Amino acid sequence: MTAGRPPRVLVDATSVPADRGGVGRYVDGLLGALGRMDPDRVDLAVVAQRSDAERYSRMLDHKAEVIAGPAAVAHRPARLAWEQTGLPLLAQQVGAQVLHSPFYTCPLRAGCPVTVTVHDATFFTEPEHYDNTKRTFFRSAIKTSLRRAARVIVPSKATRDELIRLLDADPTRIDVAYHGVDQAAFHAPTEEEKARVRARLGLTDAGYVAFLGAKEPRKNVPNLIRGWARAVADWPHPPALVLAGGQGHDDEIDRAVAEVPSHLRLLRPGYLRYADLPGFLGGALVACYPSFGEGFGLPILEAMACATPVLTTPRLSLPEVGGDAVAYTTEDADRIATDLADLLHDEPRRLTLAKAGFDRAKEFTWASSAEVHVTTWKRVATP
Repeated sequence: MTAGRPPRVLVDATSVPADRGGVGRYVDGLLGALGRMDPDRVDLAVVAQRSDAERYSRMLDHKAEVIAGPAAVAHRPARLAWEQTGLPLLAQQVGAQVLHSPFYTCPLRAGCPVTVTVHDATFFTEPEHYDNTKRTFFRSAIKTSLRRAARVIVPSKATRDELIRLLDADPTRIDVAYHGVDQAAFHAPTEEEKARVRARLGLTDAGYVAFLGAKEPRKNVPNLIRGWARAVADWPHPPALVLAGGQGHDDEIDRAVAEVPSHLRLLRPGYLRYADLPGFLGGALVACYPSFGEGFGLPILEAMACATPVLTTPRLSLPEVGGDAVAYTTEDADRIATDLADLLHDEPRRLTLAKAGFDRAKEFTWASSAEVHVTTWKRVATP
């Protein structure tokens, strides 16, 4: 690396899914912040799926070289194979001094130092919540990345500590970069934004409890359903439960739904439009995320940024995000019922939490996250 010049960094964004879930929000937020940096801070190249290449070119305002990857990388097996062969070749072609892999896996022989983002350690701490194939793959990927990467980036101190405790990871090679929240995309909504979402959901003036995320076993959605049903069963006008986001692979959800009394309303609208998320989250009485554990907890931060009172669990990284600005419960359905009912009946507390969460969310910025990434890349860049 020439003195005074920033390192040439290739970010592999080919793992970003079309649905813009957690990894998509991370990569989008990070690249957006890097694009707003002074050009003398980082020299950036990005390889993305063909469907994302134009989007990233606009986002980065042509301050970075954006390369469309092969069409086949839209399919995971082909992407993983290309990562081992085509990605190192591309890194060489663009003159990369660092290669950043943002989703657990990395090339075994990259030709330049590699940094990897490991988002969580729940494949080790909560193994029962993953099918055997996924658990085996990601356990192996995390171990390989800890061994092969020049440095590892994690989104929370809890994730760092778990990697050290469970895998004897070298603490001197792990950097913590908290995720941020896009304050333009996630904001306290107007009454018009709230009303538009309620109309689309068919809720008119009815109150509701919100969940936004993948329906994976780790998210504890079945116990959320059971807890909500018990919390509101005796209300004359019970608030609905709206489970938005991808369908996931938790069969227990259907069994929990079948137990819901007929007079209660549960909605599963699937993915909502990105523009509707502030109205959805900010229009809820409570956003409830009784997760068994997270590597960071981006949905909680996004709900806080929408001035929504949040009920979650104190597991792993979640207290790092929520602090004293959210309410806590356990993973048990009966306890969720009790704590959710208490919060629904206590409007002053909900208003207090909504303001505290909104203020706390401002502390988490993608600009701060980008600064950590750039510092990491400078530390490992080849001369």
